Amino acid sequence: MVVFEPILRDAVIFASMLSLLSLGLTLNYLTTKVPNFAHGSFASIGMMTMLTMTEVFKLHAYISIIPAFLLGGGAALVLYLIVLRPLISRDASLVSQMIATIAFELILIAVLNIYADYFTQTFKIQSRGFLIRRNDVRIFDQPGVFLAAPALAVSIVIVLHMVLTKTRFGVGLRAAIENPPLAGSLGINVKRMYSYSWFIAGGLGGLAGSLLALWFQGSPDYGSLLLISIFAASIVGGLQNIYGAVAGGYLLGFIEILGTRQLGITFGAWITVYRPLIPLMAMALTLIIAPQGLLAVRWRGLGKLLVSRGERA
Repeated sequence: MVVFEPILRDAVIFASMLSLLSLGLTLNYLTTKVPNFAHGSFASIGMMTMLTMTEVFKLHAYISIIPAFLLGGGAALVLYLIVLRPLISRDASLVSQMIATIAFELILIAVLNIYADYFTQTFKIQSRGFLIRRNDVRIFDQPGVFLAAPALAVSIVIVLHMVLTKTRFGVGLRAAIENPPLAGSLGINVKRMYSYSWFIAGGLGGLAGSLLALWFQGSPDYGSLLLISIFAASIVGGLQNIYGAVAGGYLLGFIEILGTRQLGITFGAWITVYRPLIPLMAMALTLIIAPQGLLAVRWRGLGKLLVSRGERA
């Protein structure tokens, strides 16, 4: 039997789900060019859905990710269709659209907290600071989510790559993202493609939140607390690159969990409350050194440049 350190499990699960969340945020940004500050709440929706489905309806945890995906996608679609698209049609500025996503985030937080209160009063089940690891399964004597999280993340990226490169829908979606006027002139319904993209992005957020609930302590505002990490992962990987978002999610996820652990060992437990500084510093350094993200850096050329300078020295 292979024994894994709990901190390694934390890192693998968190990094895998952060990669899906940053992938969704990047999809949102590619379509409307608006930073979606409500994206974290889609994870909270998935988290509360997992709690409800497993504790009240007694559904299997891995069946419960389906309604979590649908509800997260539905919330994102409402944001796009009801809030952003009307603003875009009125030529609202990007700042106005960004503020609208913040307002939508606040509404979602309020709704989720109201639901949490109702849930606790009705079913007598804790809805804040809840831990439902008992609802997970064991696979090879390991928590199911420890294996399912990275497997799902990798599978989703592969499927998304195949869809974007091998299907008419994917080609149409890429065309709508890369050149909307040209795509429209070719008969592609750009608005519909954007709707699909937002639904998928929100669904990924809901799915990530539902799996996070199987390992981490959940609450109605958990996703909002992740927002800094989600943005940082997308920026580190590159906001214009969905594969970069996944790479950034894994890189930052491992750094955040393992880095916090190491800082706690070195300086004491008091420093762990400053964990959000890690993604903030990663975001700042990336914007200074590689504004387009790490995947946009020509590493081979950089390596040759460093070698040539070393030889001159």
